[in-house]
Amino acid sequence: MKRFISGVVISALAVVGGAVVGGTPAYAAATSTLVLTGGSGVFGLDPAIITATASSAGTVAFKAAGAVIVGCDAVATTTVTPFVAKCSWVPLAAGSTVLGGTFTPTDAANFTAVDAGALTVKVGVAVQGVVSPIHLYVDTVLASGSTGVLAPRFGVSCAITSQFIVGQTIVWRIYGNNENLGGAVMDSSNTVKGYIEVAGVKDPIPLAYGNHSGVAFWTGILKTGTTAGLYNTLGVISYKVTMIAKDQDTVKVLSTKLVRKAVNGVAVKVDGAYVYERVPAYKTVHVSPALKGAVGTFQSNFTASSLVTLYAVPTA
Repeated sequence: MKRFISGVVISALAVVGGAVVGGTPAYAAATSTLVLTGGSGVFGLDPAIITATASSAGTVAFKAAGAVIVGCDAVATTTVTPFVAKCSWVPLAAGSTVLGGTFTPTDAANFTAVDAGALTVKVGVAVQGVVSPIHLYVDTVLASGSTGVLAPRFGVSCAITSQFIVGQTIVWRIYGNNENLGGAVMDSSNTVKGYIEVAGVKDPIPLAYGNHSGVAFWTGILKTGTTAGLYNTLGVISYKVTMIAKDQDTVKVLSTKLVRKAVNGVAVKVDGAYVYERVPAYKTVHVSPALKGAVGTFQSNFTASSLVTLYAVPTA
């Protein structure tokens, strides 16, 4: 009788301890994982692809800036490893955006739901990003002569760079095209003035137009150094280029004209008559009152590593 009672007690303890439930071992659900990659796109262009990789099959709700992305609220993963789900995401704005995701496993009994770690992406934007009738191209070069003395001309000795050392002379090279003038090059005949505003420099740097070894463009000069009056603030140089076109009483407008169609230089005829086709062409139109001159600006929004930067003289 004692032996029988002991056996009952042992069995009861086994049940209470949780080792046996209904005669079958019980296990905790496995902890799931979800990792996000991708999502780097350009604002206003094709969708960016966000990829989620889970530890088992299931569905993923993709999020951007804390909100579920429309159409990506329950994207099924592949059914075999790697368990991948993808979302085509159209960014609503340029700049940094935090992406997220929630994974719901198909086998909820053996796998847990989980949120992905935050993924911060930078949605690209056009480098200039300024809507203007004037398109500007800007770069910087190291002036000939490393002591900061500007040589009388620019040529192969000028190296395009965005990194300078105190004591060197920075030269901005700029050219522009004016859409209001049919895309005409901005030169001294149709431009009131151009200048560069540099943070920390009292007066704007004037732009000069001229011939440099056979090509003409605008230039602005900033001398750096440790003596009084020279620019010597280390770090990224914040600047803005502005160009102002002259008022115009005549403008070029895009029109069309008829020209004889030709194949291999021979005019095409049909039933004895020449065949004409319409092609684009600019024509000059007089306007009164005069058209106000357009204003173009440029501020670089390249990443910090490629912005114009001034460094101290290296030490031994």
